[in-house]
Amino acid sequence: MMDLRQLKSWKRQQLSGVLGLSLDAGRLEGVVLKRTNGSIQLEQSFSVALSLDPLTNDPVLVGREIRNHLDAAEVRERRCVVALPLKWALTAHTKLPELPEEDVASFLQIEAERAFPSDVTTLHLALSRCRASQGESYVTQVGIPRNHIALLEQALRSAQLKPLSFSLGITALQPAGIEDSNGVLALAIGENNVGLQVTCGGGVLALRALEGALLDDGGQRQLQADVVAREARITLGQLPAEFREAVRRVHIFGPRDLAQQLADEIEIRLEPMGLKVELAAKYAADEFGVQIPPGATVSPAFSLAAERLVGRATPFEFLPPKVTPWQQIATRYSSGKLRSTLTVAGSIALLAGGLFLFQQMQLWGLESQWNKIRGTVGQLQDVQARITQYRPWFDESVRALTIMRRLTEAFPVDGSVTAKTLEIRDLNNVVCSGVARDSQSLLQTLARLRATPGISDASIQQTRGQPQSLQFTFNFKWNEAGSHGN
Repeated sequence: MMDLRQLKSWKRQQLSGVLGLSLDAGRLEGVVLKRTNGSIQLEQSFSVALSLDPLTNDPVLVGREIRNHLDAAEVRERRCVVALPLKWALTAHTKLPELPEEDVASFLQIEAERAFPSDVTTLHLALSRCRASQGESYVTQVGIPRNHIALLEQALRSAQLKPLSFSLGITALQPAGIEDSNGVLALAIGENNVGLQVTCGGGVLALRALEGALLDDGGQRQLQADVVAREARITLGQLPAEFREAVRRVHIFGPRDLAQQLADEIEIRLEPMGLKVELAAKYAADEFGVQIPPGATVSPAFSLAAERLVGRATPFEFLPPKVTPWQQIATRYSSGKLRSTLTVAGSIALLAGGLFLFQQMQLWGLESQWNKIRGTVGQLQDVQARITQYRPWFDESVRALTIMRRLTEAFPVDGSVTAKTLEIRDLNNVVCSGVARDSQSLLQTLARLRATPGISDASIQQTRGQPQSLQFTFNFKWNEAGSHGN
């Protein structure tokens, strides 16, 4: 049986290019990556400030501004993956009891309704599961308001972009599914906050946006390292003991100057906890399993786009699945009396389709038989056409003799009316002349002639002479069809 997850992964691998975007506090960063011959090439990169907030302004206007920035950077790629702002995310952490797998979703739904401060129906939820060495499981649920996602999606489509994925940038910077991420506390410096993520046991165990860790001082960002260190200790202290002991490394992502400053200042504060602070200044050579441009800047946009090109799944996916019109209709009309009606209608349609199929099968059978005799029939038709072409030209009905017979039958047997000449024109018009003993005999002959089948328009053209020698001429029309009809 085909694994749909493998199919989706295969489709992701078929992408040849993608636009990676990262949205954070009014700043939009992007990279265009292309995959060719087992390597990833960086085609374009840009970083711009958006004057319009996607959550408060018209999505069409926001999309137009994004499109203008993309055109200015000469970006033509339409397919995009987007790193959402971490401050949009609400999180809930749950220990998963021993349950049948089919009951886990219901349990997590109840836990989400209890833990999240808003109605879960207004959130798009995604989760990541962590498993301890002793077999215990923990789940991190992340919810982002559906309205935020809908507005951003509208803006991107207005910008003539096709979103393929909505995820979180920090989860792309420090993927939970790779072995190197086990027991790592990741810190990602954003525009106005620092993102915190703990990966352990194959999943994301903690996820937070540390507000107040960055302050704006006259347009300059001031990093509050003590706030970051305090929140990191608090987060680690809230973890289960087995996971807390497993976290031994701290990875810092962000602009080089601020990242270096944060690494220097928190190293002293976290050293007593046995944590080793590392600056993620560049990507490892085998970071994505393919060759990447040397010296590529570490960023959420690059990581998210590269993961998409190599087919690596993200732990949190917030792009709503596309529902086809047929699925919408099926969901809307899938209950009650209408469902029964549709079932009956479907049965009738199926029966009618079966009848049409049977008829079509018969037609196919007859057509097969015709194909077998088509050649013979064609030969017979050719022979018949030749027979018609070369048959005798004369009329086989002997029409002239028939006319003479009918005319003879109309004349009296006593010889009171006799014919002298007979002229048949075109086997249709007949002119007869002769001698009658008297006019009465002539009229009786004409009456019998008119009553004869096939004869019409009989009339006397001329008479002259005296009784005992009355000369006459009459004509009539002969109709062969009328003769046979009677």
